[in-house]
Amino acid sequence: MRKMTHEEIAQFRHSPENLSKLERFPVYGLMDNIRSLYNVGAIFRIADGARIEKLYLSGFTPHPPRKEIDKTALGATKTVPWEYAKNPMDIIHRLKSQKVKICVLEHVHPSIPYYSLDRVDFPLCIIVGNEITGVSKEIIECADLGIEIPMFGMKQSLNAAVAFGIAIFECIRILN
Repeated sequence: MRKMTHEEIAQFRHSPENLSKLERFPVYGLMDNIRSLYNVGAIFRIADGARIEKLYLSGFTPHPPRKEIDKTALGATKTVPWEYAKNPMDIIHRLKSQKVKICVLEHVHPSIPYYSLDRVDFPLCIIVGNEITGVSKEIIECADLGIEIPMFGMKQSLNAAVAFGIAIFECIRILN
């Protein structure tokens, strides 16, 4: 085994032009009231790596252009389709009308472990909420399902971007 060079890795990289022509996975992401610009940038980068359909930002979530987002996103704000709306419910109602299931990544009852999702759950929008208060009650009440990441230590939650990455790449594994 050896570490690949940047040139070898680049052979697998899609250009922004080529990427815009490729089919995207039927997965959406919604960030609601995320406060950290670095979490926003990381979520953009995750969304690019997973080639999800679209990323939505809502509430007081900061949105591009912002140098702090770009520092972490490393160009992903230009390759991921995204939209900002002040009210997340506007996005949720639109997605529901398009038969997209709404899924909160949150400690809710009932919920299922993230790895229990199934192909019948797609298209799916995974919602991640504020780093302190989580997903709002209003969003939870209209969600179709809740998923959580089982925790086995003292802490019962992960960083918002880390949790989003775990859930999104599980979705891609199921669909791929």
